[in-house]
Amino acid sequence: MKIILLSIGKTDDPLFSQIIEEYRKRVNYYIPFEMQIIPDIKNTKNLSEKEQKKQEGEKLLKWLQPSDYVILLDDKGKQYSSAEFAGYIEKKSFSATKLLIFVVGGPYGFSDEIRERANEAVSLSRMTFTHQMVRLIFTEQLYRAMTILQNEPYHHE
Repeated sequence: MKIILLSIGKTDDPLFSQIIEEYRKRVNYYIPFEMQIIPDIKNTKNLSEKEQKKQEGEKLLKWLQPSDYVILLDDKGKQYSSAEFAGYIEKKSFSATKLLIFVVGGPYGFSDEIRERANEAVSLSRMTFTHQMVRLIFTEQLYRAMTILQNEPYHHE
């Protein structure tokens, strides 16, 4: 199984980029993991919130394949503790899924089309984070999940 973090828009802050890249490298020690960035929609000032979500959704859908298992990172999704998330990843690794794709939406969330395409949704928190922070929190939690599954001392109960 391979895990991909698919998101709209690049990480602008070099400090976030550096830390995210460090965790990405760490995760790759345990499982194939990559990040795919879809460019931001241009001229959003002229678009309604709904139209922006629709255009972002179209870009995301073009990237996804029918066989991909798609999980939205969404504040309305199911919440897990770090240990529970590790169990979730382990369970997914035993399924027939080759690609597990976690998706970070644009600033207004996901279009209805993306919600319909998704297999499920996971929440990192009920709080709202910037997209840069979501990438950082997700990659750190994925690394933590890998260390929990290997019984390594990174995570403390």
